[in-house]
Amino acid sequence: MAHHQTHYHQSHYQQHHQQHLAHKVAKTTTAMTIGGSLMVLSGLTLVATVIGLVIATPVLVIFSPVIVPAAVTLLLIFAGFLTSSGVGATASFVFHWMYRYATGKHPPGAEQLDRARDKISHAAWDIKQKAEHFAHEQSPDTRT
Repeated sequence: MAHHQTHYHQSHYQQHHQQHLAHKVAKTTTAMTIGGSLMVLSGLTLVATVIGLVIATPVLVIFSPVIVPAAVTLLLIFAGFLTSSGVGATASFVFHWMYRYATGKHPPGAEQLDRARDKISHAAWDIKQKAEHFAHEQSPDTRT
């Protein structure tokens, strides 16, 4: 019986080892196939880029007096639209925030704005009191 159990464990170990080895071979083969395909694709892309540059360089040199100003114009138009879109999006966000704040829905940051407003109003009240006190001290006393 002990001999039968030992034989079973050895057979099970060999089967497990063979499955593990087959899994490693499959992973390695897949990795090599994908890696090799990507290397070939990378080489073909490099060759196509070089050929494209060789063909396009004379055309770019001949038409550069037209292409450069056109590219600069397109860049400025794109930058203008991008800036306009960004400012417009920011303005709409600010208007939405202000609407929510004005209607009492407490948007993010409302508490900090309220604290800052309270500090400013308190500082203004203090300055007003000091100015009134200073003006009262400086005015001639008419009771004497």
